[in-house]
Amino acid sequence: MAHPWHHAQSSARRFGGVPDDYVAVHGWFDQTKGHLADVRHRALLHSSFGIFLCEQFFGPTIRRASDGKQVPTRLIGEQHVLEDLGRIPTVQDWLGELPLQPWMLRNAAALSRQDTKPAEEGST
Repeated sequence: MAHPWHHAQSSARRFGGVPDDYVAVHGWFDQTKGHLADVRHRALLHSSFGIFLCEQFFGPTIRRASDGKQVPTRLIGEQHVLEDLGRIPTVQDWLGELPLQPWMLRNAAALSRQDTKPAEEGST
């Protein structure tokens, strides 16, 4: 779907109420279009991680202004991602093949080089 309003209309058909009850949640998912105006913006929030972030932001349910009934936020988020992508990807799906760049590694200590010896008994 191209616009949060269209997702909101779909939510109203699926969960009841009116589109205005849902447009804020769908706008939250698509806010990244303001920073990357093509489908790659979806890599930031259109995932299982993004759905849980949405739930943290809005709470476990939203209260429909049109009638006061509550709808699980996670279900609305899942609907949004499924409508856009046909599945709910993970962060690994989005970023697993992302090539590492030198600037990403700055000040990142390799885990294999970190001291992993346990502290000696009696030492503090």
